[in-house]
Amino acid sequence: MRSVAASFLEPVPRRPPRVILEPHPQDPACEDSGERDFRVSSMRRKIVVSVGGTVLVAALLVYVLAGRGSQFTAALRTAPLTLVGLSVLLQIGALLSRTEAWVICVRAAGGTVSRRVLFRSAAFGCVASIVNGSVGMAVRIAAVRRAAPLTTPRAPALVAAELPIITVELALVALFSFTLVAPLGVPLWVPAIIIALMIGLIALLRHLSGRHRTGLGAGLAVLRMPSRGRLITFALLAVCAQVMRNWLMLDAIGVHVSIFDSMALLIVMFTVGQLPIGPSTGPAATVLILGAHGVAAAAAAGVLVTLTGIIGSLIFAGWAGTDSFATRRRAGVAPPVAPSVLAPPAVVPQT
Repeated sequence: MRSVAASFLEPVPRRPPRVILEPHPQDPACEDSGERDFRVSSMRRKIVVSVGGTVLVAALLVYVLAGRGSQFTAALRTAPLTLVGLSVLLQIGALLSRTEAWVICVRAAGGTVSRRVLFRSAAFGCVASIVNGSVGMAVRIAAVRRAAPLTTPRAPALVAAELPIITVELALVALFSFTLVAPLGVPLWVPAIIIALMIGLIALLRHLSGRHRTGLGAGLAVLRMPSRGRLITFALLAVCAQVMRNWLMLDAIGVHVSIFDSMALLIVMFTVGQLPIGPSTGPAATVLILGAHGVAAAAAAGVLVTLTGIIGSLIFAGWAGTDSFATRRRAGVAPPVAPSVLAPPAVVPQT
């Protein structure tokens, strides 16, 4: 038998080291690439769905206008070019007013990006909005983030910055929803419910803007600031320009309606525009609400409303593209700044 002292002197066998397998952190570049691919695929799906919806609604309009082709073309020819040009100017004014409202929201969210960059980004988004409203918003946010990533709020805040403008537009829609009573036979209690819901929504958004001041909440900051008065003013100007444009095109075609009917048309266009049907929104909404005045004339007015809207958006985007190209060119040909060289001290001859 070994002694106790000998057992204490024996070396203790060492256990092999424990290997802990930890997941490797994912490369941020891979994450950004995956998110970018997801956004691109989502936008492609939206574009495909919008194109399909446009074709479907256009086919339905062609079916409705079957046998009325001569009336439709005659109604289009009755619109004077001067009124069409004025309608385009009203569309440009509406786009500029809404963009200024967006600038106010972005600045309230903490963005220090220049107004010029914001207007250019909004112009590109206006062209994309011809296909689909959500695609237009995505293009507008992506454009401003790409142009000024350091002075622009993050994407969630920019998405939320759209909500105050949409809320003002919805409040105006709710306020004038009584104009739908006569054209669509809507019961009187429906506008009252819509107005009550909008009051509740505005109160909820103001409450959220006070409690949450980062992330999505940063985009709602304008609701608790004095600049919300300017936001409401520019949003109201944009809506009024759209109402006047609708009334002008309807009157030019020969569909003599009141301003309230033009407001009702704008409400229906806003509602129908949430569907993925692209440029066919104008003719579909006009036939839906004013078809009693003549389907061919209403469809012609809707086509002109859509056409003047597209022309105004393209002119706005044309300015944005030209200004962006000129800015890059000026930055590329700017003369290099020569380093300052200290002049040698002057030597005064002694006499």
